[in-house]
Amino acid sequence: MDPSEVEFLAEKEMVTIIPNFSLDKIYLIGGDLGPFNPGLPVDVPVWLALNLKQRQKCRIVPPDWMDVGKLEEIKELESKEETFAPIPSPYYMELTKMLLNHASDNIPKADEIRTLVKDIWDTRVAKLRLSADSFISQLEAHAKLDNLTLMEINTTRTFLLDSLNCMYKLRTNLQPGSDKSNDY
Repeated sequence: MDPSEVEFLAEKEMVTIIPNFSLDKIYLIGGDLGPFNPGLPVDVPVWLALNLKQRQKCRIVPPDWMDVGKLEEIKELESKEETFAPIPSPYYMELTKMLLNHASDNIPKADEIRTLVKDIWDTRVAKLRLSADSFISQLEAHAKLDNLTLMEINTTRTFLLDSLNCMYKLRTNLQPGSDKSNDY
């Protein structure tokens, strides 16, 4: 799975909008949306919110977790914990990127939020790299990866799989009685 596929999955997350138009309920395969009344909040998938925002048909309300105070708390917790702290959204990085790229005028302190989310991401990826390094150097066979997002796993997947395959080849070739002519 590449980052664009993860972003596609993130677009299905629900976000609140404040429409400036009227429309009855719309019936989609993924579920019913609406009704849309000017000034009344309604929850829609991110893909629809971004489409309506680009056509100037709504204002996007940022998710509750997309607040400087809450993100600073998450950043501090992430820095203190050795393990991965729970994240308020499984698609926090993708949602932040999409919403700030297309609706930054609807998000207070957008630049601070962008910086905080990037700091959280950097801290988590650094932890993930250290965990992977420790995992490989200790010749472990399995690992528990709680509280990781799909994008974070996707970031290190190739490296980790290649490393594990190399370790497997080395282990099987070093065991007594193994056929050293086998080429995996």
